[in-house]
Amino acid sequence: MKRNYKYTQHITGNKLGVVLVSVMALALTACTKNFEKYNTNPNALSSSQSTAIASTAFGPMEQAIYSNYQRAQNLSADGYSGYMQPGIAFSGDHNNLTYAMVDGWNSTGFNDQYLLVMSPVHSIATTTSIKATNPEMWAVALLIQVEAMDRVTDRFGPIPYTKVATSITTAPYDDQQTVYQTFFKQIDTAVTNLKAYIAANPGKTSLGASDYIYAGNYTQWLKFANSLRLRLAMRLVKVDATTAQAQAVKALTDSGGTLLTSADDAAIAQTGGRENDLHQISGDWNNTNMSAAIASYMIGYNDPRLAIYFQPAQTAAGSAYVGKYLGIRAGTLIGASQSTYSNFANLNTAQTFQFSTPQLIMTAAEVWFLKAEAALRGWTTSSVQSNYEAGISASMNQWGATIGSYLSDATSTEANFTDPLNSANNATALSTITIKWDNNATQEQKLERIITQKWLAIFPDGQEAWADYRRTGYPKLFTVANNFSGGTISTTVQVRRLPYPSTEYTTNATAVNNAVKLLGGADNGGTRLWWDVDKANF
Repeated sequence: MKRNYKYTQHITGNKLGVVLVSVMALALTACTKNFEKYNTNPNALSSSQSTAIASTAFGPMEQAIYSNYQRAQNLSADGYSGYMQPGIAFSGDHNNLTYAMVDGWNSTGFNDQYLLVMSPVHSIATTTSIKATNPEMWAVALLIQVEAMDRVTDRFGPIPYTKVATSITTAPYDDQQTVYQTFFKQIDTAVTNLKAYIAANPGKTSLGASDYIYAGNYTQWLKFANSLRLRLAMRLVKVDATTAQAQAVKALTDSGGTLLTSADDAAIAQTGGRENDLHQISGDWNNTNMSAAIASYMIGYNDPRLAIYFQPAQTAAGSAYVGKYLGIRAGTLIGASQSTYSNFANLNTAQTFQFSTPQLIMTAAEVWFLKAEAALRGWTTSSVQSNYEAGISASMNQWGATIGSYLSDATSTEANFTDPLNSANNATALSTITIKWDNNATQEQKLERIITQKWLAIFPDGQEAWADYRRTGYPKLFTVANNFSGGTISTTVQVRRLPYPSTEYTTNATAVNNAVKLLGGADNGGTRLWWDVDKANF
């Protein structure tokens, strides 16, 4: 596989600029243990110089959220979430999607964020005066870090975080509860800084084009900060309902607001010639296809976003399949049928996921569904139904779909799945949940309805969708057709996390072995994370 992260360096004419660029371009080996070594500033710079230098790091850090996308997310979370499946027989069909974990793939989802996000953020903090002179920029740096590192901790569990830059030779791990507590504190700082700047400098920006997400619009960053807090709060509902509610209410009542419309959506621009990852892995490489899970729901629901998200099977799949939205079941053995499976339905790279399409990290649609769940749990007095319907409408508007009578459809349900190449992969629909809101439904049915529609709306963010599935059990997803985990991952319970990279055991053995103790189970894909509690939703 190719490395599909195109990193754009911003070279400056002084030593500190070289330090910032060098830190972000280090080799991935031992990346969590060498920050101080590369972050010593021998020069005393003026605040204007340090601000100019620091600002060049923001866009690359934002793009690095999806560094090495194929290996870090697509060949794990995008599959586990029921969104996509490769029609390629990677590693002879013994790979992450059949639960035979590929260490070389998963290591990128662990290492890259330390190298390309944590390290430059630390460099900005220690080699520039930005925290004092431009606290609003520091706020954005913290939010980028939280967004990136949440993806890491929710893949693996305990991670090095609070003490990652205190030692050259070791990188101690924090338990996941500490990581989340730190996330909330960092969001607190970001919100405080942003509010102060907005009040003192209405309409002004100190980042501008250096910010690839909001172009320095700090009002938008404040909305994102509150929305991110709400997302993380909801993650904790089963393990710490008190904190979850408190943080959710804090997010929802903050005067800065949350993401409300598609104009608020947080998306990373493909500045500097970077190619949209989905365009690359689907359009250029033909390495990913539509999953049977999302095919069964979208076809069953007559979802108007189907042709926007995906394009049907191509000519190369065979004349009998052309024009059909044929998905691939998780864990399918591709084998000799690769030339056919790889031409089943894949992403719509012609119209939707184009070369330069910005990559979403959070949408207003997601936030409306988070609000619906918060209301369902009694944390707010707002209407669950209104928030639910607003979430669907926001998604339709975001993708330019015609909603029609979708909200009033009380009969359509998930469809059965048929694999025309191998009947062993056929699967009967697991869900009977419909689309139209039903106030007389049980709490559990209401939650399934919310999360199922949320899942359809937040496509293609498999990372967030997989987290929701682990937390709630929704949407109901087909199990893997073939499980090569050797019994470490239950076929029915499905995969819960990724194992730590082998390099951690060779370069940071004491710390990672302590991390496994914090994890509370074996370092394999069957062990649940701290917030992934095996109990009822209500």
